[in-house]
Amino acid sequence: MEERLQKIIAASGMMSRRAAEELIAAGKVSVNGVAAALGDKADAARDRITVNGKALAPPEEKVYIMLNKPKGYVTTLRDEKGRRTVAELVKDAGLRLYPVGRLDMYSEGLLIMTNDGEFAERLMHPRGGVEKCYRTSVKGEVSQAAIERLCEPMVIDGYRTHGAKVETEKLSQDGGVLVITINEGRNRQVRKMCEQAGLKVTRLQRVSEGGVRLGDLKPGTWRPLTRAEIKQLEHTV
Repeated sequence: MEERLQKIIAASGMMSRRAAEELIAAGKVSVNGVAAALGDKADAARDRITVNGKALAPPEEKVYIMLNKPKGYVTTLRDEKGRRTVAELVKDAGLRLYPVGRLDMYSEGLLIMTNDGEFAERLMHPRGGVEKCYRTSVKGEVSQAAIERLCEPMVIDGYRTHGAKVETEKLSQDGGVLVITINEGRNRQVRKMCEQAGLKVTRLQRVSEGGVRLGDLKPGTWRPLTRAEIKQLEHTV
């Protein structure tokens, strides 16, 4: 069956559909020895497709997992600075899995990983509307004004965010624990939102994404997503 080249390449797990489109436009993808153009189609079972001179491998079995990322790990497969990476925590999965989105080195919690490039790209798109929920420990005065500020749209790094949903889990004289839900994925967004509300984040844990919950998964461990969880995520995008 013929499909668009970028879809075939993304389905192989090699890269996202967008990255495949860029390589096709750059003339680095060929079908049966002929340079391909955007919009071209091919049959993965019949045609010889090469990317950067390398033959495209048959599609891998699609794998979807959740990792409870601990603090101190960077969300990448390889780090030039020699820091620990999330790839080290999923070696026993037996496949090369890519993180869907990011958690900074000092954040923790739910991180979805997969070899399905197209699925990952849809979930990661900043405007995809996938809700992400963070249990956020903060220092500072958690006043009604601060909570209202978090719920309002903000301008962060030149981008106007949507409003957040905020629930108070625990309050004290000098801080508290908030449950903050956003439907975007901007760099360090929750930390920067709290800063604008006069609060300092001391712990940030993602507890759910797209309705899929971290639950009691231990830090540093992973498990496969269930069929129901995969369908839930597909439904959100």
